[in-house]
Amino acid sequence: MKSVLWSCLSLVLAVFCIHQVNSAEDKKVSAESGPMISHDVYFTLKDSSDAARTKAIDACKKYLQHHPGATFFAVGARDKSFNRPVNDKDWDVGLHIVFKNKAAHDKYQDSERHQQFITENRDHWQKVRVFDTQFEP
Repeated sequence: MKSVLWSCLSLVLAVFCIHQVNSAEDKKVSAESGPMISHDVYFTLKDSSDAARTKAIDACKKYLQHHPGATFFAVGARDKSFNRPVNDKDWDVGLHIVFKNKAAHDKYQDSERHQQFITENRDHWQKVRVFDTQFEP
């Protein structure tokens, strides 16, 4: 009976030690790479028709998804059914990209595809608002 008790106690202690080592390693990796970045862009188009919104969404998909270091990508038109007083309605298309860290975000900003997107589409924008947020996963 004592040997079973000691075996169980040893197993619990081993699992605890492994968890502590893994937790410390995860924190070290997170600290080295820095916080994640949420890059949210809201485009107000000169032409806010459905066709213009679709064209803007397609351009985002063509040039801005699948960048190295991006962990999430989404783009879509403003849903007009969200019409509460707190809803900001001064935009047409929202772009959302999450990067694993600031270095990945900065590389994206300078990338050829991102610059080409801006060059080909900026004449269609009335206003662009960018919200970059640091966060821990």
